Amino acid sequence: MAEFHYRVIGPDGKEKKGSMEAKTAEQVTMQLKAQKNIVLSVEEANLMSRDINLSFGKAVKARDFSIFCRQFVSIIRAGVSVINALEMMRDQTENKTLKNALKGVHEDVSKGEALAMAMKKRAKVFPSMLCNMVEAGEASGSLDVAFDRMAVQFEKEDKLKQSVKKAMIYPVVLVVVMIGVLFLMMVWVIPNFMGMFAELDAEMPATTQLVINMSDFVIAKWWLILLVAAAVFAAVKLYAGTPNGKFVLGGLKLKIPVLGKLQMKSECARLGRTLCTLLSAGVPMIDALEITSRSMENVHYKKALADAKEQVMRGVPLSRPLKTCGLFPPMVIHMVAIGEETGNIESMLENVANYYEDDVQVATEQMMALMEPMIIVVMAVVVGFMIMAILQPMFTLYESIG
Repeated sequence: MAEFHYRVIGPDGKEKKGSMEAKTAEQVTMQLKAQKNIVLSVEEANLMSRDINLSFGKAVKARDFSIFCRQFVSIIRAGVSVINALEMMRDQTENKTLKNALKGVHEDVSKGEALAMAMKKRAKVFPSMLCNMVEAGEASGSLDVAFDRMAVQFEKEDKLKQSVKKAMIYPVVLVVVMIGVLFLMMVWVIPNFMGMFAELDAEMPATTQLVINMSDFVIAKWWLILLVAAAVFAAVKLYAGTPNGKFVLGGLKLKIPVLGKLQMKSECARLGRTLCTLLSAGVPMIDALEITSRSMENVHYKKALADAKEQVMRGVPLSRPLKTCGLFPPMVIHMVAIGEETGNIESMLENVANYYEDDVQVATEQMMALMEPMIIVVMAVVVGFMIMAILQPMFTLYESIG
């Protein structure tokens, strides 16, 4: 998506300027004309003219959107107009980024613009899936149903992400504690303890000498260690942002014994939930696949669904490209195939989503149960090795005295 600056003459005869995100200038022109504007110019923003965002507002998370959708549904079903509902949501929303976006949406809708179009102009805040669902709801006259479905979607998405995060918190804490303990022993415990044997003219055991050398290196070159760690971290981050890096690292994530299966199940749950929500709202299969592809986290799944969209456009059943890509388990493929044969693919996709959302929860608990003792054992082995290296000279000294 690129950013375009435009100048138009609005339906009220006044000249207006603004910016919009779209794939091409032609899409911007079509959207502006659909709003009954006379387009004067549309230019892609460059580095000098691009709007600089200096706001430090928090990113809008799935939980924020779920709350927004739930509240919006309640207000609309109470008989409040969309304009007043937007004003109420704008005033009570705590997230500053969402609040500013709702302010702009409220202004545009007050001028007669469609809600979906006003949200699409702020694509950096509102996900494309939400915008398309709102557009389908406006076209069918069931805007409350569209927001209700999106509330469920965001709630499930947030629950899925929280399950994965929960699985990673404890292992990360243990690793940080282990690194802290090792650093403390290297820079304080070992130098103080080994000072007792400094005046002894005795040869240190090999393990003790190794630990002493490591301690001396950490004390003398701690800045180099931090510099190398920061450089490696930055290099990995930069590489992960490149297309080749996303592809390589995405493949590595799927090959990790436990985490790979967890990510596969998460992507299957996301596929079922997102595609089911879009198709149930009347979004065409091609558009639904494109939106679902963008919502996937792993680049391999993004590419698989993008390829599936191209094949579906040629009349190929969806289950066939899902099978040939080799990323989805047989259950997903069979459920989609049954849904295509019976004409009830939305229900089958919902079953897929429910199954894998529960499976992710179970897999998360299993991974935590497996990783906790493994990290503790590794920590015990490393710390135990260092303690034995410290105690060995004492045993040697006691034997010589005896």
